[in-house]
Amino acid sequence: MSILTIFVQSENTSSERRFSKSITIGDLKIKLEPITGVPASSQVLQLLNGEIPVASVEGDDYMLGAFPVDNFMTLKVINSNPSGFKNQYTDVSLVEKYELPEDEYAKRTDSVLAFKQRNKLGRFAGAQTSTSDDSHTFEEEARNIKVGDRCEVEFGESSEDGLKRRGIVRYVGETKFKPGYWVGIEYDEPFGKHDGTVQGEHYFKAAPKHGAFVRPNKVKVGDYPEELIEEI
Repeated sequence: MSILTIFVQSENTSSERRFSKSITIGDLKIKLEPITGVPASSQVLQLLNGEIPVASVEGDDYMLGAFPVDNFMTLKVINSNPSGFKNQYTDVSLVEKYELPEDEYAKRTDSVLAFKQRNKLGRFAGAQTSTSDDSHTFEEEARNIKVGDRCEVEFGESSEDGLKRRGIVRYVGETKFKPGYWVGIEYDEPFGKHDGTVQGEHYFKAAPKHGAFVRPNKVKVGDYPEELIEEI
């Protein structure tokens, strides 16, 4: 049994697929339906070598190997009834959506809202926390942090329940956007909010979406190498 690698193209899709030469055209169309979104009964198949048409693939009882097909050819799937199924698989407005009521969402413990509430982030930081930050300059905490240090940033009230992000210290000092000492971090991954420029003031240089400012008490410096993400 010979297996072929074929490029499948339709109006809305393009992908590389593998099919056996012994598959019938009828069965092939059934397999192509969820790939292309074109119903099997409406499919017109054309075989191309690059941009050059080679053959029309017709006859549901014939095997794919009966046609002059070879590896890396293109199988073009045309919808013979486009009006009946136009945008059926691509128009998300046709999908019935479920919206969780706000009171039910507020009760969930695994939501973004619950995470922000637990860690006092965003609007849940509260006026008391803001006042405390303004009165505390964090100068003492910033003394042992130097530009170029590898670091780990903790989010949350404790190291046990908070997230951790690693990066490099790019700035230590006061800023114009808020009183006190801040540490400018260039994260290893795009977890930041900017590139080192805040409200038009350039503090340090970082890749887009890699830069962020955090209070010195959230920063630990030391031997924190880049974390390797294993691809599966």
